[in-house]
Amino acid sequence: MTASIPHPYVVFGVTGRTGAAAADALLRSGQPVRVVVRAPAQGRPWAERGAEVAVADLTDLASMVAALSQAQGAYVVSPQHYQRADLFERADLIATITARAAVAAEVPRLVALSSVGADRENGTGWIGMNRMFEQRLGATGVPTTFLRAAYFMVNWMPMVGHAMRSGTLPTFLAPARRPIPMVATVDVGSVAAALLQEARKGSSVVTLSGPRDYAPNDVAAIISAVLGKPVEVAELPETAWPNALADAGFSPAALAGFTEMTRSLNGSHIDIKSDPTAIERAGTTTLEQVIVKLVRRQR
Repeated sequence: MTASIPHPYVVFGVTGRTGAAAADALLRSGQPVRVVVRAPAQGRPWAERGAEVAVADLTDLASMVAALSQAQGAYVVSPQHYQRADLFERADLIATITARAAVAAEVPRLVALSSVGADRENGTGWIGMNRMFEQRLGATGVPTTFLRAAYFMVNWMPMVGHAMRSGTLPTFLAPARRPIPMVATVDVGSVAAALLQEARKGSSVVTLSGPRDYAPNDVAAIISAVLGKPVEVAELPETAWPNALADAGFSPAALAGFTEMTRSLNGSHIDIKSDPTAIERAGTTTLEQVIVKLVRRQR
């Protein structure tokens, strides 16, 4: 009698950091994986590792249903298009299509990437798109774990490069001495992979931070230690943010969303402990490990 082949875990976002980490963790643990990409070439490295490859457009229901069919579960993400004037409308469309496809494909469980602050009704800027994602998926009744990640450590990458060149670390986060939760994207992916494999009933919220909180002053101290030279912190006032982000390609709507989000981070309106129903988890990757890699990459 031939043994049945288990259905795969479907992973979106493998051309990004958390999706790639989730797919990698599942494959390394011997689980069957189907990665979802926009173009076949993006799936080749994963196919070489034994993964199935599905090509889908996040705004096309038919291709999304096909990608999610016959699955044990799926890690879903909603990429945010900061160059678009309609980025919030685009995020709502992706959330709606993902929700409809999950129902049509009868996915037994989902893990959805979200963000701390998604429990707040307003005043969170970009994080409002994560809240939309949670609401659309939550309305389906599909058991979903909403993985609310803290501030990504890798967000420091452009500032690390500036610090290496000038000896000054610019920061939008203020005051520079105040620690906030931060997390490595590799930990987000590995925790997402673990959550997919848990026998959990119903839906839940999981917050994910790193092994400890960090302040911009800590970032500067780590860079200084790696480079062997002093690095000073420069807090950027809000009036300087548009000029500092001029090369980022943000649309006016995206810049407004960044401004509101960062203002709320600095004012503690966005707080990892604001939802008392959330289950707290912590990754193991330190900011020191991430900064060392960023420095090496830019040398």
